[in-house]
Amino acid sequence: MIELIVLDVDGTMTDGSIIYTQEGSEIKTFNVKDGLGIALWHKLGKKTAIITGRESTILTQRAKELNITILKQGARDKAKILKEVLQELGLKVNQVAIIGDDLNDLPMLREVKYSFAPKDCAKEVKKMVYKVLKAKGGKGAVREMIDFLIQKEQLSARVNEIFS
Repeated sequence: MIELIVLDVDGTMTDGSIIYTQEGSEIKTFNVKDGLGIALWHKLGKKTAIITGRESTILTQRAKELNITILKQGARDKAKILKEVLQELGLKVNQVAIIGDDLNDLPMLREVKYSFAPKDCAKEVKKMVYKVLKAKGGKGAVREMIDFLIQKEQLSARVNEIFS
């Protein structure tokens, strides 16, 4: 059973755009359907972690809104951080699914069977992931991955109970 999903941010949870205001503040947009998917994943008793190469106060706020307590920002070696997270949670790689979109995600994506990428990912990522999603980054790719995992793990009945 998949117990943990690991999310990259720029290019998966967002469309990869980074907008700066004149004052130097950063702006990112997140997809509300991805957020609902993550909330649903948590209601199913599952966990979510974010491992990202950048650091952003906006992401800290978004993670808090989504009750994601495992937030690793400024990650240079994502595979190493993934292993640390798994050790901390007492999980094995076969209990994890990951979504990433670019070259810096490859080492982490290679660690698991269920690796996903948005439609607009780097071609090198496209070649090696378990599934390339139909949605682009920031446009519902995370939700599509979660929906796929719910079907694969045969959790649809539990989802129906949650929303009945």
